[in-house]
Amino acid sequence: MYQFLIADDHPLFREALKGALKAQFEGLEVFESENFDTTLSVLQQQEELDLLLLDLHMPGNGDLYGLIRIREDHPSLPVVVVSGSEDLSIISKVMGYGAMGFIPKAASVEQITEAIEQVLDGESWLPEGMKDKVAELEGEDKELAQQVASLTPQQYKVLQYLHEGLLNKQIAYELNISEATVKAHITAIFRKLGVYNRTQAVLIASKLQLEPIEANE
Repeated sequence: MYQFLIADDHPLFREALKGALKAQFEGLEVFESENFDTTLSVLQQQEELDLLLLDLHMPGNGDLYGLIRIREDHPSLPVVVVSGSEDLSIISKVMGYGAMGFIPKAASVEQITEAIEQVLDGESWLPEGMKDKVAELEGEDKELAQQVASLTPQQYKVLQYLHEGLLNKQIAYELNISEATVKAHITAIFRKLGVYNRTQAVLIASKLQLEPIEANE
């Protein structure tokens, strides 16, 4: 009996995907999460999961950070990214950062089933005709991913706000923490990323195509 986790912030999509998967995999047990924090919680509680189906744009996920963090903390868990985007540069990074597959949200039930079966067999999966178009990550990108993986979720949020150009007092307000705590996070971020100022940190965020987060996420 398989155990899957569907991590997506849209209840209707989770329900539809769960129903489709249960019809294809006998005895399947499905867990659900709607944001990055609840996903981490389920991953900690359910140690026998066979597969994670991950939405890149889930709240708190910070796009690629969620994938990078999960792959760092749970290296043996197969992760398949499910996304509405089919941007080749994003897919290249997704696969380069350790995902076993990339399934467009427009994929048919047959394609989703094929993808999951292939991943469960230990093989990677991409939509037909896409494998030859996806580029391998260069060494610099892999190194950056490893550095970002060392950031805690809170430090990553601070990095995102730096990327948006917020001042320390603004970041403190958004995260409901003191300016002293923000400064401590920034110091840790600089050390972990091997940089010396905000500009360099923001450049790293840009290279990883990190997108702005919503204020209340």
